[in-house]
Amino acid sequence: MLPGFDGNDLLTAGIDEAGRGCLSGPVVAGAVILPAQYNLPGLTDSKKLDEATRDRLAEEIRKQAVCWALGVSRAQVVDQINILQATFRAMGRSVLHLKVKPQLLLVDGNKTIPPAHLGKVSGFRQEAIVKGDLKIPAISAASILAKTFRDSLMVRLEKRYPGYGFAVHKGYGTKAHMEALKELGPCAIHRMTFKGVLPEKKKCRQECMCLPGM
Repeated sequence: MLPGFDGNDLLTAGIDEAGRGCLSGPVVAGAVILPAQYNLPGLTDSKKLDEATRDRLAEEIRKQAVCWALGVSRAQVVDQINILQATFRAMGRSVLHLKVKPQLLLVDGNKTIPPAHLGKVSGFRQEAIVKGDLKIPAISAASILAKTFRDSLMVRLEKRYPGYGFAVHKGYGTKAHMEALKELGPCAIHRMTFKGVLPEKKKCRQECMCLPGM
């Protein structure tokens, strides 16, 4: 039990994201309200699980949850408003899409969702939980739904944008991904504001020869 509230008295939703550190694809957030009693053996942070276990748990979470929802911010949105605000937007959308309104939001990380991303809906109490995906089952469930959805989406996007290896690395900056970027350049789902996506501009010879202050 976390200090400051009695979880038995509040309808609680866990919130987490997937894809924040990727060079391509959307950032996806999950929101999950679990019932008082559930059977989800092995439930933990999605990053600690193999793909088969995540897929199995995702199916069970969707069956057993009181309700669940996802929110998505595309790569273009990430470039327009920055990754932090895009993450908050995806989290806010996941909350607003829940069929049952929670009284308490437990958000993975050290920041809560700014009210601007929760629209006109009010009355949410929020707690930011560092490493919440390891501590709070509802956050673990949200992380699993967000990651499995995003991974599946990146596999489908590989067919639309072949050659980058999205089905394998899911948009993260692996060596193979960086090599593909150098060869092919970025595509429509790359985050152009992220370091390494666009080639670095080389300083002109004259600029390099200038002395400081000149």
